[in-house]
Amino acid sequence: MEHLQVFMDTVVSRQDLLIERTIQHLYLSFIAILIAVGISLPLGIYISRNRKVAEFYIGITAVLQTIPSLALFGFLVPVLGIGSITALVALIIYALLPILRNTYTGITGVDEGIIEAGEGMGMTQRQILWKIQLPLSLPFMMAGVRTATVLTVGVATLATFVGAGGLGDVIWRGLQSWNNSLVLAGAIPVALLALLFDSLLKFVEKKVTPKGIKY
Repeated sequence: MEHLQVFMDTVVSRQDLLIERTIQHLYLSFIAILIAVGISLPLGIYISRNRKVAEFYIGITAVLQTIPSLALFGFLVPVLGIGSITALVALIIYALLPILRNTYTGITGVDEGIIEAGEGMGMTQRQILWKIQLPLSLPFMMAGVRTATVLTVGVATLATFVGAGGLGDVIWRGLQSWNNSLVLAGAIPVALLALLFDSLLKFVEKKVTPKGIKY
């Protein structure tokens, strides 16, 4: 009970800081995911139609994701300087692979029999893509977005090291001052945000997925 009281006192006394850093964290995570989706979905569709180059693009994003997150932030600082732009670029890079790979896997995994049936009905390749392949691959694509979102919310804690703020700033202050309550005050909201985003995207997935293909 004593530790809980200390934690609650820390939250109350630092509530302005926590609110400000939470807003920064939300901004970085949301913008990064939005841009990553805007890049990965069209690219995933493109490589699903041009499979010879699929391995190349997926390989590039896979290699980029193998770079340790803190090192990636460090590599970008000499090029982009410090601030939110550097953090966003790093977060976007980390979010690309799950969305791209799941989009490609989902589209290329559609049963050939269904595609042939569409062709037999006189559908064009564009119609097959929009009316058959994308609806059927939507659960895979949304799974990729959800994975990327949870990953991004977590990695965004490192934005503090490039001067972009976020809840990582609260965690780092707690570590520097050996204040476990402050560390938890920053870490718990990160976990809650990840769960919140994942739940919202799961809800959206259920709403937009055609009833006949829900898993």
